[in-house]
Amino acid sequence: MGRIVLVTGAARRLGDLYVREVLRDPDVERVVAVDAVTPGHDLGEAVFVRADIRQPAIGRVLAEHDVDTVVHLDVTGTALAGGSRSSVKETNVIGTMQLLGACQKSPSLRRLVVKSSTTVYGSAPRDPAVFTETTSPKALPSGGFAKDAVEVEGYVRGFARRRPDVAVCVLRFANILGPGTDTPLASYFRLPVLPTVLGYDPRLQFVHEDDVTGVLLRASREPERGTLNSGTFNIAGDGVLTLSQCARRMGRPTAPVLLPAVTLTGSLMRTLGLSDFSPEQIRLLTHGRVVNTRQMREVLGFHPRHSTAETFADFASAAGPGPLPPALLAAAVERLAGAVTGAGGGGGGGGGAEDAGRGNGRATHTSTQATR
Repeated sequence: MGRIVLVTGAARRLGDLYVREVLRDPDVERVVAVDAVTPGHDLGEAVFVRADIRQPAIGRVLAEHDVDTVVHLDVTGTALAGGSRSSVKETNVIGTMQLLGACQKSPSLRRLVVKSSTTVYGSAPRDPAVFTETTSPKALPSGGFAKDAVEVEGYVRGFARRRPDVAVCVLRFANILGPGTDTPLASYFRLPVLPTVLGYDPRLQFVHEDDVTGVLLRASREPERGTLNSGTFNIAGDGVLTLSQCARRMGRPTAPVLLPAVTLTGSLMRTLGLSDFSPEQIRLLTHGRVVNTRQMREVLGFHPRHSTAETFADFASAAGPGPLPPALLAAAVERLAGAVTGAGGGGGGGGGAEDAGRGNGRATHTSTQATR
């Protein structure tokens, strides 16, 4: 008998991508796809069950199909089918509690994989340059999806203590991008003009949606020799990009806004339906966030195929060019940088731009070398 995998959040894009891939696994006998909304895409040979994980009925689904692996992807910051923020929070938190309660009673369960986010670290001016899985945030998220993710991880840790026989893997994803990604950050980058916080150029990391699928497959299988796929792992592509680099590569002009006026700008954009410019996203676009991925490579044994820069390039090519041609803009920036360097005498200043900002906020590290 092969493995029986239950996937929550099957109506969303990541759920669709993962279901399609796990169906190809010869060791998987059946895939049970669960969501409260009927998917608008074909789930292939997966068994779709319309069920709300906030309701006790999810326990009957696990028992009926004798599920041994649960992949919980229904932890997200955006609603489906016109849902509200309160319904999203209920699904994230109450839904996770109900699902874990059902998992605790399931004698057949052997593995649990939970989608989380690097937003659990927050974004604050006194943050370390790089977060590891054991780094405590300087300021806990006070609301939004970040707070949901913190609460979800707390419940998962409690479940792991109560069911030590179940291998539990929590994957903290950096900002997910790809050609078809529809997230608040993706909507922001598609704006014709990008509002930014005056005086700040945050460092950002991205993970490609194909790598998200790849690491979910790795986490939901038995570990390969020399690896361990239980625990908590940061998941991100190699390297970093600053917000200004992202804007140039998208061909989008920026509109710097004074920090006190940013909240008002975000409220206006949400009212107009341009972008979900939430306080959580404003903090990210002010202070940035970079995580260490050594555990992902050395313990989990997963190596992303796409770097942060490659992930963003794939997203940008699908989003289409902005009003400023990236090639011409990059050439102009290089000419300006050369003129400034020449005016400064050209000596002894090597690495000035590289060393300008080891912090998270005002002047930031502009290289794209891998974060180790």
